[in-house]
Amino acid sequence: MQEGCATSRRTANDLWGSASTARLIVVALVFLLAQVLQAAPSLADDGKPLRAYGLKMEGDSAHVRFVLQFDKEPSPRWVQLRAPHRLVVDFPGTRMLIDPKAAEPAGLVSSVHYGKIDDRSSRLVIASDGPFVVKGLDVLPERTGRGFRMVADLAAASEAEFESALADQLATTGATQSTPKGDRVVTSTATAAGKPFTIVIDPGHGGIDSGAEGVSGTLEKTITLAFALELKKKLEQDGRFAVHLTRDRDIFLRLDERVRIARQHGADLFLSLHADTIRYKSIRGATVYTVSDQASDAEAAAVAARENLSDELAGMAIEDGNHEVTDILMDLVRRETHTFSMRFANVLVGELSDDIALIKNPHRYAGFRVLKAPDVPSVLLELGYLSNPEDEAQLRDVEWRAKAIEDIAAAVKHFAGARVGSGN
Repeated sequence: MQEGCATSRRTANDLWGSASTARLIVVALVFLLAQVLQAAPSLADDGKPLRAYGLKMEGDSAHVRFVLQFDKEPSPRWVQLRAPHRLVVDFPGTRMLIDPKAAEPAGLVSSVHYGKIDDRSSRLVIASDGPFVVKGLDVLPERTGRGFRMVADLAAASEAEFESALADQLATTGATQSTPKGDRVVTSTATAAGKPFTIVIDPGHGGIDSGAEGVSGTLEKTITLAFALELKKKLEQDGRFAVHLTRDRDIFLRLDERVRIARQHGADLFLSLHADTIRYKSIRGATVYTVSDQASDAEAAAVAARENLSDELAGMAIEDGNHEVTDILMDLVRRETHTFSMRFANVLVGELSDDIALIKNPHRYAGFRVLKAPDVPSVLLELGYLSNPEDEAQLRDVEWRAKAIEDIAAAVKHFAGARVGSGN
């Protein structure tokens, strides 16, 4: 039996040795296939996720280099975030097989976290105690020809340099050269060195769109503009804020124009003022709204629906307000912005509750189009209900408005101080 096997092997070797032309053809085909697979790794996709392993981190408090190895070519997408200063890198179709010991803090880096986003994709979060810039983040083939490595260089920087880098990177959703660029956005460079905290106040409605009408004929567009002008004056007296209005006269603005104005000013806070009506005339008090795909209650949904009809009621074509951004890193920015919006809403409710009548469950949420800037914390404040005679009278009263403005200014100062103090 062994002799037969040996004879078979000799016969096969003889045949192979005599077919030199065929051998050259096979070698050439194998080489070409390898080149194709390297150029287009998706063709080699066997349904299994990429594997990330062999993390190495070297450096000091001024500079740190990360090297992360992969068995196939990754497509990292990255972005920097504030509070704390972080570099977030997403790896589609990747599993993390990193030794926890290799992820221990070192030099500039205060912590390294990683884990699954879903069944296939993973995220790496690198945090620093201070501001930094990304000098480079590249994917390179291993010298051995097997696998790839991601090399990221982080260098300590000033807060102004960090903010400038953050703005530049978010302008292309933080995409690397190996990743197609997603939707372009403009980011708020909040509290960069020397930059005042910027507030954009949005007096609801205006022009052909009068908004709600009170039981005594008071127009919402008139009340919101008067209140906004008085609030702007109050905030500017502090000396620390840059305050802008979306409108300072009786003109119509589309909802998306209001959002655009906030982003063009690099707003750190967007406050939209309204005074709606409601079918239950006995209900009164202020309400604070933040944006959400799911409404907190039926009334919040109804308010959002009415406000979102502003463009249509004015005879303007409604642009698509559902600007979905598929890049998961832009979703991260939206989530962080939403957190700040919620934080200010809670502060605002707390300040108003001492002096101003609030509706039951005063912090509510719904799908307000005017609050959908992805990178500007945004809140809509219903000052009261014009359908209620007492609320209407208060909204027209200069002394009541002054008291409400004092509370709102206190909330803004508290929120701005917290963000500046946290490096945001």
